[in-house]
Amino acid sequence: MNVTDDLQQRWWQLEAKLLAQFGKKPDMEGILFLIGLQETNFMPQKITKEQKQDMMHVAVCTLLAQSGFYVLEGHDEEGWPHFKQINELPVNGLIEQENFLKDHILLYFDKQGF
Repeated sequence: MNVTDDLQQRWWQLEAKLLAQFGKKPDMEGILFLIGLQETNFMPQKITKEQKQDMMHVAVCTLLAQSGFYVLEGHDEEGWPHFKQINELPVNGLIEQENFLKDHILLYFDKQGF
């Protein structure tokens, strides 16, 4: 089994767990939104498109901070985390970028004990 096959197997396992937890199989955007909610502790009654994008940005920065690409600088007066990029991201094709992000998502959920 190669690395890509292992990544795909672990990804399918995560999707199955999230499906069991939420009753719906999430896509990548949904998973990033979920991580953003977790990291911001922001639970609005109604969320704007901009807030959703901001949460997904927080998620990506949080995920890539695990590998030293970003560092948390602090939180603003509304409690939103702010990150600083400290290392260049690898430039890859679309599939490689998606797998790179999937690997970081799997690491995040593993660290969360999920």
